[in-house]
Amino acid sequence: LMRLLNIILVIFFTITNQIKADQNNQILEILKKGGNLIFIRHAYAPGGGDPDNFDINDCSTQRNLSDSGREQSKKIGNFFVKNNIPISLVISSKWCRCKETAQIAFKNFETKNFLNSFYSEKFSKNKKLQMKNLKRYIDNWDESENLVLVTHYVVISEALGYAPSSGEIVIANKNLKKIGNIKIDY
Repeated sequence: LMRLLNIILVIFFTITNQIKADQNNQILEILKKGGNLIFIRHAYAPGGGDPDNFDINDCSTQRNLSDSGREQSKKIGNFFVKNNIPISLVISSKWCRCKETAQIAFKNFETKNFLNSFYSEKFSKNKKLQMKNLKRYIDNWDESENLVLVTHYVVISEALGYAPSSGEIVIANKNLKKIGNIKIDY
């Protein structure tokens, strides 16, 4: 009986790993074609939210990437290079942890207010306008290549109805329908 159970477990893990590999290959093919929105939650920054003295122009007042978050940002950039994924533009939140993720992973990026966090009470009033501006930007985006959006948990979960982990890559179409995701360890 134990031997049979072991055989069944081996078969299960083999099939499960094959399914994951097939899904990853499908996602890579979709990314290589272009025309996707690629949301990336900023890399690992220990803690949650921002300090009360938060100042958007002063990184020392913000929750920032740790060394493992910077390492994760390098892995994100390497993923795109290694897999030859075309990118037309990288846009980022103005929060330092997002800008640093974008800088390390992609070098060149622009910042957009609509990608900023609205997690804290201080910024929650911005949510509706930011989501409207994000949607308008996406509607006007030329979808021949991939657009990378480095942002926050709250923006991704509001836009896609999906809860990403730190440094996670979440692929969606222009209608904000989630196509797939890739987790990058930190």
